[in-house]
Amino acid sequence: GTIWDDAFLSSWSPHPPLFHQPFKMASSQIVPGAALLAPSPAGKSYDMMYYLKGAAAGGICCSITHGALCPVDVVKTRVQLDPVKYNSGLVGGMRKVVAEEGAMALTTGLGATAFGYFIQGWFKFGGVEFFKIQAVDALGEEKAWANKTGIYLGAAACAEFIADIFLCPLEAVRIRAVSDPEFCDGLADGFGKMLKADGIGGFYAGFLPILAKQVPYTMTKFAVQGAAADAIYGTLGKKPSEMSSGGNLGVSLGSGVIAGVAAAIISHPADTLLSKINKVGAGGDGPMMTRLLNIAKETGMVSLCTVGLLPRCVMIGTLTAGQFGIFDTVMNVLGASKFHFHDPNSD
Repeated sequence: GTIWDDAFLSSWSPHPPLFHQPFKMASSQIVPGAALLAPSPAGKSYDMMYYLKGAAAGGICCSITHGALCPVDVVKTRVQLDPVKYNSGLVGGMRKVVAEEGAMALTTGLGATAFGYFIQGWFKFGGVEFFKIQAVDALGEEKAWANKTGIYLGAAACAEFIADIFLCPLEAVRIRAVSDPEFCDGLADGFGKMLKADGIGGFYAGFLPILAKQVPYTMTKFAVQGAAADAIYGTLGKKPSEMSSGGNLGVSLGSGVIAGVAAAIISHPADTLLSKINKVGAGGDGPMMTRLLNIAKETGMVSLCTVGLLPRCVMIGTLTAGQFGIFDTVMNVLGASKFHFHDPNSD
């Protein structure tokens, strides 16, 4: 086993290599999780251990929030797949699902959701921290401060693309399970059945829609949350370092709600396409782009943009606020000092 040597971490310089070599320790000295839970060295050190802590916090926050909102996601997906049947809103949709299939139907796809979004959160939040800090290191603080929105957008796009490679198969299983409750008895069973029926390609039938949904969503989420948080700090007349942990948590939650609603609206048409493309027979036969165009024509642009939008805004607004709040909390527990853009001229 390996953990990170404290002395090695304390030798961090402003231009760290992308990857550090692990330091071998005797097995008797290893405590599970000790490296991740160890406080960061004195000062703000953005090294590989910081990125691992950011990735772990991202995985935890995404898994918890998406898992907790699984019932809302089940109803949202049903509304998108069958708007004629599920036409009575979020609460009415929940009642209909419970009446016809029982309360446990609202947890359909929970395993795939929790696991899939842990993996996605790991790469998304960890990736955003990595890419934005590397950008600041390359540009310098002053240029980075002037271009922070562009850095947020670029970091989020790169991180989300990587994350979606891992998320797409799990999301395909989840949507198939929600659209057909008899399809599988859990994540492993669903994987086996999809692999047998559709091959590896079946897991990535929705890859383009998931990119079209998740990349703009994540870009909007991080850029708007960053801008909203800066505006809140500016209104308060304080820097993050001058706020209590509770105050910073409040800023994260408030800015997260704003970012979540904006991101939900931007990404909703692709979210609807993603829900429909994973339904058996949707869009007819042929290449994926042909099927997507057929679905878009059948559904209509207005319906793509509006059907299921209200429950999704509720879901994503709550989810995003929770994600940023949990992320900050877990980072504090792990002893990591969260990166913030800094205006050198304000000193």
